Amino acid sequence: MPALENTYALILAGGSGARFWPLSRNSRPKQLLDLFGDGTLLEQTIRRLDGLVPSENILILTNAQQVDSVRAIATMLPAENIFAEPAKRDTAPAVALGIGLIAARNPDATMMVLPSDQLIQDTAAYHAVMRDALATAEKSNGLVTIGIRPTWACPSYGYIERGEHAVIEGLECENPPVEVKRFREKPNAELAEQFLAQGQFSWNAGMFVWSLPTVIEQLASHAPELAAFVSELRHTSDIGATVAAQFPQLTPISIDYALMEAADRVLNIEATFDWDDVGSWISIAKYLEKIGSENCVNQPISEIDSRNNIVYNARPGTHIALLGVDDLIVVQTPDALLIANRLQADSIKKLSDILPVELL
Repeated sequence: MPALENTYALILAGGSGARFWPLSRNSRPKQLLDLFGDGTLLEQTIRRLDGLVPSENILILTNAQQVDSVRAIATMLPAENIFAEPAKRDTAPAVALGIGLIAARNPDATMMVLPSDQLIQDTAAYHAVMRDALATAEKSNGLVTIGIRPTWACPSYGYIERGEHAVIEGLECENPPVEVKRFREKPNAELAEQFLAQGQFSWNAGMFVWSLPTVIEQLASHAPELAAFVSELRHTSDIGATVAAQFPQLTPISIDYALMEAADRVLNIEATFDWDDVGSWISIAKYLEKIGSENCVNQPISEIDSRNNIVYNARPGTHIALLGVDDLIVVQTPDALLIANRLQADSIKKLSDILPVELL
């Protein structure tokens, strides 16, 4: 893998808190919550990089609404490594901003792009995979993705169709890369079942690794607007002013659409570590204590004839009791109470359209 001083990480830490309302809010989305008693997901993401990336080479992108909270959590990083995007522009402009910021420091760097809101507990396996991804990026002309082996036919994830083993001169690794045939968008349930049965598909985890010369060349070929922005960042004498003036003008588009699906060569390494994107209260339930008939709770409750409920109490000094209710999500905070059918967990974000603005 590349020398430690040439290795960088870009952590994407924006997004809203809609899926985990009322515990999460716009100013405190799930990556800024301590959901599992082991620090926030953002803090865990930073800690996992210890030994892979020097702390001075870890950059975080967030937004103005969350930047103070991010700074309060990421005290182990230099303050100048935390950036607030001046406008919401999806992942491709955000990644281009990170590429430009890193290129201005070290144009020959190899970098990782990482979400901040995923739960990964096997750090040793994570390091082994990411070291192999870094080595692959350094020794090839490809953009490297990390894929997750599907455990069920999930229609909510994008998929990566894996091809033949990649031939890369001089590469030795435990987790060999394969060529990516194509990216597949979120499928319907029937197509997701076909993907699972075929066995040649990975979930797209949104983790990317590449050398700066390779990704800049690919941007120039397939996303010239983003390439021009990166070039400006590399050569400007005032990065802050350049970002403020140009970033809000960039076309909102995902990095998958803008670059990955069009790139000349994309490689995939399938993860051997555990992975959970913690996408809803249903995901959280797997890590909570069970009481009675499959009631998942973070605090003691009282219950009679109640089954398959998720109860998360974040209001100190209060107690929740259930009587004759099934399949509910009950979340209590100091200023709000959610009671939802757990079959509609993915629809909780729709409440943001009708809630009082002070509760968002």
